[in-house]
This record gives sequence, structure tokens and C-alpha cells, in this order.
Amino acid sequence: MDGLPFGEFENRKEYGSMNTRNGRTTGAGASGWSIQKLIYTGMLAAVAGVLMSLEFSVPMMPPFYKVDFSDVPSVVAVFLMGPVAGACVEVIKILIKLFTVGTNSMYVGELANLIGVILYVGPLWYFYKKLGGTRRAAVEALLISIVIRTGFACFTNAFITLPLYAKAMSLPLDEVIRMVAAVNPAIKDLNGFIILATIPFNVLKIGLNYVVGHLLYNRLLAARVVPKTV
Repeated sequence: MDGLPFGEFENRKEYGSMNTRNGRTTGAGASGWSIQKLIYTGMLAAVAGVLMSLEFSVPMMPPFYKVDFSDVPSVVAVFLMGPVAGACVEVIKILIKLFTVGTNSMYVGELANLIGVILYVGPLWYFYKKLGGTRRAAVEALLISIVIRTGFACFTNAFITLPLYAKAMSLPLDEVIRMVAAVNPAIKDLNGFIILATIPFNVLKIGLNYVVGHLLYNRLLAARVVPKTV
């Protein structure tokens, strides 16, 4: 990555402060939200909604496990404008997909995504600031977030989403596990599903989104396409 380091931008007035143009405030002022910030949040949410619909399956994974890059805009939003903007992008993208495409998971996947918004945005922002707000801090915060989100995914799959899938399909949970085993015979029970499907899938999906999101954010800052408002 050849973008300017986070620390260098932090030493400049335009990094983390208000931007002024023709005497008018265009950045995030005391009110927290400006027209500029609202526009950027809306644009990123729209892009995320589109990306969420462009998903693809992963070999040896259950059919309802699909990879998309819809977290990339929210990664940019969190580092660029703060956790509230990142959370708004996440929530709006889910609503966009539901209204435009619908659901292929009987709303279970969307419910899990909504539940996970806080555990995604909150820790990512907290550790980024806690570790100093530098480029290295961003990478470390993203790595910590992968662990937290993967752990949360294990919990929700075991106690929320899989039981809801079973209930929605009017099938016992063991039968759902057997259906999953059709694509991966190594999966024999719930523990096997968590270890062989949930963990590797989430590490892959979240990791890809974070790498692309972080690279894009660095490029935007280096090119000064958009100002940082936090």
C-alpha cells in the first residue's frame, strides 16, 4: 500500500477537522452531521446496497452462505466519517436489498446482519481510536474485528439463524444440518457446521471486504477525493 499514512494526515488540519469553502462549513462541525456527510453516507449506502445483491457462492459451503463486497463502503464510512455513518450504511444497504431484490434466506440472513451491525461498527471504531488512529491501528482494528465478528457468527448460527432456518422450513435442526452435509460430507453435526463452514466462510468474507475497504480508503485519502471528518 503506497497511500499516505494515517498519522501524516492526522497532523494536517484537513484530517479530522472541519473543511471550509467560501466561508461556509462543509465538514462535520459541532452538530456532527453536515450536508456533505449526509451525501457521502447516502452514496456509500447506495453502493453497498448494490454490492449486497452481487453475491456468489463458495464451494463446499451451504447454499445460503454467499460472499459479497457490501462491507467495503461501510469500512470506508467508519474510517472517513465515524461509527454512526458506518452503521447507517449497513442498515440502509439491508433495506435497499430487501426492497429491490428481496430475500433468499427467508429474512434470516438479513436479521443476522442487523444484529451484527453493532458488533461490527462499534469494536472496529473503538480499537482504531484506542490504538492511536494510525495506519497500523486501522489494520489491527480490522483484524480484531474479524475475530469478534466470526465469534458472533458462530453464536448466531448455533442459537439464532440455524434454528430460525429450521423453523421457517418446518424441519428439525438435525435435518437442516444433513441438508448442509450434502455440499460438504465432512459436516456431521452442529459443531462440524460451525468449524467447517461458519468459521472459514466468515474469515474469508470479512477478510476480503476489509482488505478491499482499507485499500480503497487509503487511496481516497491519498487522492484527497473526499475529506476525513472525524
